[in-house]
Amino acid sequence: MGLRDIITGRHQVKGPAPDHLFAIATAYVDLAAEHNITSTGHAAIVFQALQNADFEALLKEVEEIVTATGGERQMNISAETDSFGYRWLILDCGADPNGVEDLAVGINAVSGSIETGGYGERILCAVFSFRDGSAQPVYFIYSYKRGTWYPFVPTGQEKRATERELQIKARVGNELPIEPELERWFPLWGIPL
Repeated sequence: MGLRDIITGRHQVKGPAPDHLFAIATAYVDLAAEHNITSTGHAAIVFQALQNADFEALLKEVEEIVTATGGERQMNISAETDSFGYRWLILDCGADPNGVEDLAVGINAVSGSIETGGYGERILCAVFSFRDGSAQPVYFIYSYKRGTWYPFVPTGQEKRATERELQIKARVGNELPIEPELERWFPLWGIPL
């Protein structure tokens, strides 16, 4: 924070940290081997869409980029708008255990294109979908504004397993930059993954 920021009362928001996003690819190895948490082959980036031709053209281009960066396997991409008006670009690389890295590359390509297009402030988060040994959904959410991750374990209609989330945090805290402020572990209900 500089003198101008103090005088004007503004401060810069911490920008996205792509290296933190890619930490999920290395953490996944431990999640699968040590904790029986496996990828569903799905991830999404969530953002506030604009209803203008420029933004829609950018998204069409992004879909082409993701398809091209899908690696050796076919990367499918689809879009969905939730009840709050947020757009979800959903990436699907199948249940390949090595697909987490491809998903991270695809999510990074999407966020990079949106940022380059001048709409970076509209990105909310990225969500990677997993299942534990009892088929319980486990999501890892990456906050672009904070450059940190947190686990989210929904157990029903607007209910979550907070204790399970803390257990997961304790297990992967050395491999993922986990959000230290628990009040910033925002639930995302109705994740379409």
